[in-house]
This record gives sequence, structure tokens and C-alpha cells, in this order.
Amino acid sequence: MATEQRALQVTIVATLLLASTGIAFGLYAGSQSIVFDGLFNAIDSGMAGLSLLVSRLLLKQPGRRFQRGYWHIEPMVLALYGSVLVILCVYALVNSIDGLMRGGQELAFDEVIVYALVTALGSGLMYGYLRRCNRRLRSELIQIDLHSWLMSTSISLALLLAFSTGYLLQGSQYEALTPYIDPLILALLTLGLIPAPCRTVWRAAKQILRITPTKLDGEIAGLMAGMSQRYGFESFSHCVSRIGRGLFVEIHILLPAAMNHWPVSDLDDVRAEIAAAIGSEGPNRWLAIGFTRDKRWL
Repeated sequence: MATEQRALQVTIVATLLLASTGIAFGLYAGSQSIVFDGLFNAIDSGMAGLSLLVSRLLLKQPGRRFQRGYWHIEPMVLALYGSVLVILCVYALVNSIDGLMRGGQELAFDEVIVYALVTALGSGLMYGYLRRCNRRLRSELIQIDLHSWLMSTSISLALLLAFSTGYLLQGSQYEALTPYIDPLILALLTLGLIPAPCRTVWRAAKQILRITPTKLDGEIAGLMAGMSQRYGFESFSHCVSRIGRGLFVEIHILLPAAMNHWPVSDLDDVRAEIAAAIGSEGPNRWLAIGFTRDKRWL
């Protein structure tokens, strides 16, 4: 967790630097696409700050108010992040269409090319740094940041390509097209980027609503069907959910008459066998396995 927090702190500083530079330079150069790049990084910075807060909350022990911990906050942050990005992309798309209809915007392509090159290098270095960190940590919060830096690098490379094209068109028979490059690349960027935050919102919403993951539900059902054949359980019921990095599994087993007088220690052995088969043991797993002879408790 300490390494996760350090990585998040580094990404906060880096995104703040890129965001302030992008917004300021975009306003100076009159480039909507660069301002969009800066705002994108500003949202990433806010997301990284929230991720750092969530990372610290997850270290806390469950309390009276949150007896199952703080796992539910993680998908809430992701849903907020994705929603803000969707709104930004839609707003930028509307502005780009308006810019195209108004005849575009003249740019000093040599200056904006330098900006795009520097930000592409910076974003690429941050992507490489976080990728190395997350090979060992496997943190979902860092994974989201990693994806954000990949998107930021892609945006900068797209800007670099577009501005370089505009620079080459200057003085040619296609020079009249150069004012449309900035709003056009902004429109293409927003259309290309908007599916990713939409998917983030959908995944987070499923966790917030505690929609059972189909694959996980099938795995638990298959495991318990096999255990029922082995021990002769009369029936069982189960409930599974995944919220952030937290895994919640609840299983109730209807014992046969032959197991009516089994000692608690033997039932504990069965419980341990089921727990080992489920895996993911640790502070992120909440597992409850109950035994009964009464169908009402299933």
C-alpha cells in the first residue's frame, strides 16, 4: 500500500504540471485541442488525489459505521471519474463542431508542435513508470491511472501528428485547410476517447449496484456442486459480489442426515477446504460459510 500511495503521489504532481501547462499554453496559442488536453490532465490529477484518499481509507480497519470496510468507495470514485470525462468529451465535441462551422482557428504550428512533443515524452515516461510499479502491486487504482497516462500519451501523439500535418500544409495548395486542423483533431479525439470512460462508468455502476459477476457466480456454483457430490450435501445457496478490490462470498449449506452429528471441528475442515478452493485469501476477501439442517436458512 505504501508503494501504491507513492506512485499515486508522483502521478498527482505530474498531472498537475501537465494540466497547468496545457491549459495555459492552449489559451495562449488559441488551441481548443491543447486546452482539452490540459483539462483531461486536470481531471486525471483530481482522480489521482481521490485514488490516494481511497488507498489510505482501505488501510483503515472496519469500524462501527463501516463494518465491512471502505471497498464501496472505490467504484464510487471510478464512476465519478468516468462521468466527468464523459461530460468533458461531449462538451469538447460540441465546441469542436462549433469551431468547424465558424471556419476554424489559425495556429502557430511550430510552437504547438514543441508542446505536443514535450507532453508526449512526459506522458510516455509516466506510463512506463506506473507500468513497472503495477507489475508487482496489481492495484486497480494504479491501473486506472495507467490507462489515463496511456490515453494522455495517445492524445499528445495525435496532436503532434495533426500539428505536423498542418505545418507541412503551410505554403501549399492546401493551406486553406490549416485553420480546420485544431477543431478537427479535437472532434476526432473526443469521439475516440469517449467509449473508455463510458465503460468505466458501467463497470463501476455494476459494482455499486452489487450486480453479481456472471463468471464468479458460475465458479462458486461449480465448486459447491462438486463439494455437494463429494460430501452428499442436500442443497446449498450462495451470494457473491465484487466491490472494488473486495470479494464478498456467502454460502449456506443444507447438511444431510448422515452429517447431523458431525463435530464442529470436522465442519471447520470442510469450511477450510471450500475457502482454499475459492482462493484470494487476505484482507480483501470476506467469506461466510454456514451449515444447517433446516431449509428455511438457505
